[in-house]
Amino acid sequence: MLGHISLGVTSLQRSSSFYDATMGALGYARVYSGAQAIGYGKQGTAADRLLLIQQPGPVVPPGPGFHLAFVASSREAVDAFHREAMRAGGTDQGAPGPRRHYGPDYYAAFVLDPDGYKLEAKYPPPAD
Repeated sequence: MLGHISLGVTSLQRSSSFYDATMGALGYARVYSGAQAIGYGKQGTAADRLLLIQQPGPVVPPGPGFHLAFVASSREAVDAFHREAMRAGGTDQGAPGPRRHYGPDYYAAFVLDPDGYKLEAKYPPPAD
């Protein structure tokens, strides 16, 4: 459905450290690097699905109710995403664990990135 999503960030260097770690934990990679933007997607492709763009002014993340959910290949990948987010300057918004109110097998973790964007890693992947 979506081609990609772009987020404004205050520091491309700080954000690249955070997203290199968290996206790497989920099996994704940096697939684009430029002077003012970096992009993440599936390893071995040139198709970015998440683009971070350096902003000249303040960054204001969307309010309550908005978050980005990334697909994890396993519960262990969700755990690694959360662990790497904490190491890279993220803020805990829900430790890895079952989320039965979302479904009987739903396993997820929630964090805030350094600019305050709420992120989720979830397993299992959605059924297509």
